[in-house]
Amino acid sequence: MQFKQLYLFAAAAVLAACGGKAPTIVHTSYPTMTISKSNVSIPLKYSATLKGTNDVTIKPQISGQLMEVCITEGQQVKKGDVLFRIDSRDAQLELESAEANLLAAQASESTAKLEFESNTNLFAKGIVSRYVLESSENSYKQAQASVAQYRAIANRARVNLGYCTITAPVTGVIGSIPVFAGDQVNTSTYLTMVSGNAKMYAEFSVSESVLEERAQESASDQGSLADFPDVTFLFKSGTEYSKKGRITSITGTVDRTTGALTCKATFPNPDGALYSGIQGLVVIPIEVNDVMVVPQNAVVRLQNKNLVYKVAADSCAYSAIVTIVGIGSERDLVVTSGIEVGDVIVTDGANNVYEGQRVLF
Repeated sequence: MQFKQLYLFAAAAVLAACGGKAPTIVHTSYPTMTISKSNVSIPLKYSATLKGTNDVTIKPQISGQLMEVCITEGQQVKKGDVLFRIDSRDAQLELESAEANLLAAQASESTAKLEFESNTNLFAKGIVSRYVLESSENSYKQAQASVAQYRAIANRARVNLGYCTITAPVTGVIGSIPVFAGDQVNTSTYLTMVSGNAKMYAEFSVSESVLEERAQESASDQGSLADFPDVTFLFKSGTEYSKKGRITSITGTVDRTTGALTCKATFPNPDGALYSGIQGLVVIPIEVNDVMVVPQNAVVRLQNKNLVYKVAADSCAYSAIVTIVGIGSERDLVVTSGIEVGDVIVTDGANNVYEGQRVLF
C-alpha cells in the first residue's frame, strides 16, 4: 500500500512539473543549444551557360571551292593560324589582270603629264593657246583618276586573293566543322567557330532586389562590380571549377517580364578545361550579419509549418512556429522569426519530442 502511494506521489510530481501533461519516462536528456546571432555566408545560385569571351563564327568572304581544311574539331589554334583554303586561281588571275591595267593606266598618266608640262611651257611662250593648255591639263587629271581607279581594283583583287586563305581571328578552340574539302562555299556558308577560351564568361540573370541590396551595402557611391565577392562555377555534376571568377558586367536595363538583369562572370581558363556551351551554376557567396543560425535537425516540418522545440524553465519542451531561410548548407538554416536570442531549443532528436515533454534532467 505504501509503495502504491509513493508511485502516485511521484507521478503527480512529474505531472505538475510538465504543465499537467501525461508523464513519460525518458532515460537521457536531449541535446540543446542556446540561440545567439552570428555572421554567415549564403551562396546564391544562378543557372548559367559558358561562352568564350571571343567566340567568332567563321564564314568565307568570297565564293569558291574549298580546297583544304587545315584544322580538326576541338583543336587549339593561335591567332593567325590557317584554318581553310579556298581555290585561289580565279582570284590570282583577277589580281594579275588588275595589276596589268594599273600599269597601263600609270603609263597613260606619265604621257599625259609630259604633254601637260610641255604645253605649259609653250603657253608661257605664246606658242599654244589656253584651250590646248587646259585640254592637256584635263587629260592629265583624267589619267590620274584612271590610275586611282585601277589601283583600287588591284587592291580589291589582292584582298580577294587573301580571302582565299582563312585564318584564325583569335586564339581559341575549334568548334564543329560541317564542311569538307571539295565543297562549294559562299559568303553565307558556316565553316566553324573559334571559341576564344583564354577567358570564359558565364551569363546569368540576377533579380533587381539582390543588386539593390548590394548597392545599399556597398562602400562606394555606385555599388561597383568590385564590391561583389569572387564567384564559383559548378558543373552539372556538382563538381566545382577550381578557379574563381569575377562579375564583370551587368546590363543597365531590367527585363520587364522577369524583373532581372543579365550579368556576366568571367573565369580564367588557362588549361582549356572550360568550353563554350557548358551549363551549370554560378554561385555568389553573400555575407549576412547578425542572424540566428540553427541546425537543420532542430527544425521539425509539420505540413506547411516549421517548428522548433523551446525548452522552458521547467525543462519541458514547447513548440514554436518559426520562419526559416535556407543558406545552401547541408547542416544549417537561418531563422528570421519565432525565436529570440537566449532561447534554448532542442537540436538532435527534435523529431521525437512532443508537446510538454521534459527533455532535460
